[in-house]
Amino acid sequence: MAISSLSFACRPGFPLRLSLFHRIQKVRFSSVAAIETLDVQENVIKGNSRNLGDCKAPEWKKLSSKELGLSNSLISMPTKKVLNGLKKNGYEVYLVGGCVRDLILKRIPKDFDIITSAELKEVVRAFSRCEIVGKWFPICHVHVGDTIVEVSSFSTTGRKLKVDLRNDIICPIDCDEKDYVRWKNCLQRDFTINGLMFDPYKRIVYDYMGGLEDIKKAKVRTVIPAGISFQEDCGEPLSSIQLHHLFPVVCDSFLFAARILRAVRIAARLGFRFTRETAHFVKNLSHSLLRLDKPRIMMEMNYMLAYGSAEASLRILWKFGLLELLLPIQAAYFVRDGFKRRDKRSNMLLCLFSNLDKLLAPDRPCHSSLWVGILAFHKALADQPRDPIVVAAFCLAVHNGGDILGGVNMARKITKPHDISFHELTKPQDLDSEMLIDEVVDFAASVKQVLNWMTDEYYVSLAMAEYPQAPYSDLVFFPLAVYLRVCRIFECSRDGPEKGFMPKQGRKIDYEMLGLGGLQEVRHTFARVVFDTVYPPN
Repeated sequence: MAISSLSFACRPGFPLRLSLFHRIQKVRFSSVAAIETLDVQENVIKGNSRNLGDCKAPEWKKLSSKELGLSNSLISMPTKKVLNGLKKNGYEVYLVGGCVRDLILKRIPKDFDIITSAELKEVVRAFSRCEIVGKWFPICHVHVGDTIVEVSSFSTTGRKLKVDLRNDIICPIDCDEKDYVRWKNCLQRDFTINGLMFDPYKRIVYDYMGGLEDIKKAKVRTVIPAGISFQEDCGEPLSSIQLHHLFPVVCDSFLFAARILRAVRIAARLGFRFTRETAHFVKNLSHSLLRLDKPRIMMEMNYMLAYGSAEASLRILWKFGLLELLLPIQAAYFVRDGFKRRDKRSNMLLCLFSNLDKLLAPDRPCHSSLWVGILAFHKALADQPRDPIVVAAFCLAVHNGGDILGGVNMARKITKPHDISFHELTKPQDLDSEMLIDEVVDFAASVKQVLNWMTDEYYVSLAMAEYPQAPYSDLVFFPLAVYLRVCRIFECSRDGPEKGFMPKQGRKIDYEMLGLGGLQEVRHTFARVVFDTVYPPN
């Protein structure tokens, strides 16, 4: 049942503040719905904060989801089935993490995470298709149709903390036992905006980490400061062993490196900015990225580039000096292009990914072969600029499954002007059909050569060699399977028509097939992105 006001027991010394924010001003994000104005009165109970040196605990809050405009109707049906199944068995259940953040922002979450008071073995008994996965941080995968819903347990996360947090970490004042359990779990989240819990039955949002304030400010802030800052700001230093037990996620360099990439992904997707401290450690701990295993890097890069926020991700990676570690070849292009770290201008690479972003969303991603293919295509064009008609004919040949002559004939009919701001495109020349075919085949060979270079550690290590101050990186994280898929996309433009291939008709994208890497959909989307870049609609 929805609640219009909340009533919580509080001690006499526990100040009741009737208006947390009389107005949360609308925040303008790129491709993000702004937060609606809130007029919170008796719906907010806010706890005390207390100081320890210069370290201030966030003021914890419990808010009615109605006042936040958070509707249960946005929760996916598979998630509701899992929530109901656990609730009927008498367990407490909450939505937690980024899905709560996205619901508050009126965005469709990429996925929903559930946390429950049930033990994982009890979760398994509650559902017919459920298994426990993960060694270091076990969770349950509950299968509902074709969807997997992740469920974690308070008991599992609680065992991660080996010491009494009440003696070492600032705990919210006047919280009861359930508050403490929820708070302790939120303490292990990566960012404050991911440290929100939502009880969809009581319709209460719990904020112990200041996440709502950071959503209002459009900020990405870590829940726990990095070790040195924590020791300096909060008095008595803790040993590295204590820190590891307290914050295993923060103190493990591998996981912190993954957190850096998650920070970039979240900031790019939401249009948020890093806090000063977060920005400092993103930049200064960037080399820890090279310690991550390659599949993890590939996964994080795919989250950035395949879900509708690729342009913003590339800008942030460049701004904080991460691009030269992850994609040195593309970083070298930025340098040669005279691109400043905080540059607001664009270039062809960014325009390509901006046009890709227009076709994608967190719930409508593309296969990784598409964005890797775009990187290879652009590198080949940047190395040897081409006539716009050659580029058009190449894309049409790819779209049509290798019908190069058909692509050339269609390209010659284009009368629309190309974007003259890109130095990757030469002035149009008067090329006959035979010359155009030769140019298309040559360009296809260049794309294949670039793809080979992008997967060659030695070549990658040379990308930034002429810039002495650049960090060394020979990182190649594209798996063989993706390399082969990208080769498959373009090989038809070199080898000629593919037997049995049917080019896509119409403009409507089949997102299921695009996400699975269906050749027809990937080729179609690639051609659309390139055409919208070379020949802008407006």
